[in-house]
Amino acid sequence: MANFILNGESITVDADPAMPILWVVREKLGLSGTKFGCGIAQCGACTVHLDGQPVRSCSTAVSQAEGREVTTIEGIAGPEGELTKVQQAWVSEQVPQCGYCQSGQIMSATALLRDNPSPSDADIDAAMSGNICRCGTYTRIRRAIKVASGQVEPRSEDLGEEA
Repeated sequence: MANFILNGESITVDADPAMPILWVVREKLGLSGTKFGCGIAQCGACTVHLDGQPVRSCSTAVSQAEGREVTTIEGIAGPEGELTKVQQAWVSEQVPQCGYCQSGQIMSATALLRDNPSPSDADIDAAMSGNICRCGTYTRIRRAIKVASGQVEPRSEDLGEEA
């Protein structure tokens, strides 16, 4: 049995203590927003927050979450489902291409902006370096983080050329 807080709600789940958090939230609890990417903590698609810090859920055993708070992509929206500034920026900047890695990207960006509300390009690169985007939307990701932080204005309706 594992007892932890998931997206603000105290839960108990019957799971092997060695089972990765990724499989607990996806298979045992039915939350499919957290993605399986590489399975070796290298790509970041599985990023969740553990006590507010981004971790790779594919390699973090559920036993490490015992008595702690786990937040998945499903848990970052507001109480009425309103999008966060990061999620709004992801939409306005049309960040996703295939979208597979984006929940992990958003979780890492959310933690970055919580800890550093006005990051430089170097800060963004450092915080996001563990998140791989196979589609290569890194320019859009950086811009969305800058939009969410208020450092740049959202893209205009003319989406023809990437800023």
